[in-house]
Amino acid sequence: DHLVPALYAVLDRLPLTPNGKLDTARLPEATAPRSAGGAPRTEDEERMCAEFAACLGLDAVGRDDDFFRLGGHSLLATRLIGRVREAFGAEVAIRALFDHPTPARLLTALDRTAPALPPLRAARPRPARVPLSPAQR
Repeated sequence: DHLVPALYAVLDRLPLTPNGKLDTARLPEATAPRSAGGAPRTEDEERMCAEFAACLGLDAVGRDDDFFRLGGHSLLATRLIGRVREAFGAEVAIRALFDHPTPARLLTALDRTAPALPPLRAARPRPARVPLSPAQR
C-alpha cells in the first residue's frame, strides 16, 4: 500500500521540449490531498496530528489521515518517529508507523512504559582534521 503514489495528475498531453523530451518545468505543480480524517479528540491526538503535519509539510492533518496517503515515505517515517519520541517521551518502533499509519492509531502503539532512547552523542570531540580512511588514501 505504501508503494502506491500519493498524488496523480491527469494531463491531456505531456509537455515536451523542442527536442521531444519531457519538459519537467512545464508540468503542473502537485498538490497534496486535503485532510479528511476528522478533528483530534484529545490533547495527545492534537499533538500527534501536529507532528504528522510538521513532518509532511502540511497545514493540518486529521486524526484518521493516513501518513502514506498524504505523501509520506520511509525517509519521512524515520523523521516522524524521531519527532514522536521526543514529543511524547515514549519509545515507538518505526514498524509501528507502517502498522498504524494514522495519528490516532499510532498513539495506541506508543510504549509509554519504556522511556525513549536518549539521542546519540559523540563519544569524543571530532578533530579539526579528520584522517583519511584506507580506501580514501
